[in-house]
Formats: sequence, C-alpha cells, structure tokens
Amino acid sequence: MDNDNGLLLVLSGPSGVGKGTVCTALRQRITDVVYSVSATTRPPRAGEVEGVNYFFKTKQEFKRMIEQDELLEWAEYVGNYYGTPRRFVEETLASGRDVILEIEVQGAMQVKQKFPQGIFLFLAPPDLQELQNRIVGRGTETEESVRKRMDAARAEIELMNQYDYVVVNDEIEQACQRIEAIITAEHLRKERQIHKFRQWMKED
Repeated sequence: MDNDNGLLLVLSGPSGVGKGTVCTALRQRITDVVYSVSATTRPPRAGEVEGVNYFFKTKQEFKRMIEQDELLEWAEYVGNYYGTPRRFVEETLASGRDVILEIEVQGAMQVKQKFPQGIFLFLAPPDLQELQNRIVGRGTETEESVRKRMDAARAEIELMNQYDYVVVNDEIEQACQRIEAIITAEHLRKERQIHKFRQWMKED
C-alpha cells in the first residue's frame, strides 16, 4: 500500500465492551477520520440516509457483492445481511484519510484475511466481572442470554493475540486517548515517513 494512503483501523471486542460508545466519543475528538459505512439488506429506518448510515441493498445485490468479493467482511443477522464494502474503504484510504471500522471479532478476523495491512485494535473490559455488569446493566438480557454472551466473550478474548493493540475500556476518555496515541504512532512509523525524506534528498 502507498505510504501516503490513510490507515484502516479495525476496532472490535466482545459484546458489551463499549465499542459503539467509544466510537461515538472518537467521532467528537477526531473529526478527520472517516467511519466506515456498512451495507445492509434491512430497510431504512426513519431518518436514515443512504451512504451516511448505511448503503441499502436488496438481498440479490448483496449476494452479488459476496460473489464478486466486494466485501471485506459480512454476516447474516436476524434474516438480514450486513457487511463492509471494500470499494468505500479503499477509495477513502487512497484519498489519504484514515478509516475506522467498528465490528465484531469474527468480522475483524475476516478483514484481517483480506486486508492484513490494517491496524487491529482489541477493545477489552477491565475484567470479566465488569463486562458482565455492563451486559446485565442494559436491562435487555435474560439470564440465559447473559451466560451465552459471557461464554462468547471468553472465546473472543482468546483471539486477542490476533490483534496489534489491546485497549482497555475502563474509562471512555482514557480509551479514546489510547486510540489517538496509537493512530499518531502508526502515522510516524518509519515505513510511512522515510520516502518523504528520500524524495527531499533527491531534490537537494
């Protein structure tokens, strides 16, 4: 990938860890980062805008995207398909802008296979008890559902070694600061900087 391209930042972690909350806070702090727009086959809800909230597709269109390898990752949930269009991500990165993709762990593993040069961030809870407290605190889960989510979370935490960075979400502000530090450090990697200096040397 061209060194002047943006970074693809893939943020994922177990259900209940606060991915959406952290991303919402990051939007307010880092206004020049693009948040990836997913494609979906579910119908638009009131106020949702094509290309802003989602790219709305028919099931036939979505299946064609799968067949033609136009998605970095996809999944079926409650009868509808959701996925990340490759073209949107690649065109945004080529324009020099960073892209943040907030997805589940299984989706992140799909992206890693197709786009290994991405920067993969695992958002982790301070501990499993705190994660359970957050899931229970939603007030929408049955006891059986909480147990299943905690079992899934343990399995997902086992995949932590597939990521480049681990960010503990103990406090939203601190988690955002850590992610901002990672973005800064990645832009300062020698591989992304050295070509500029080589160009200057040629021009001297």
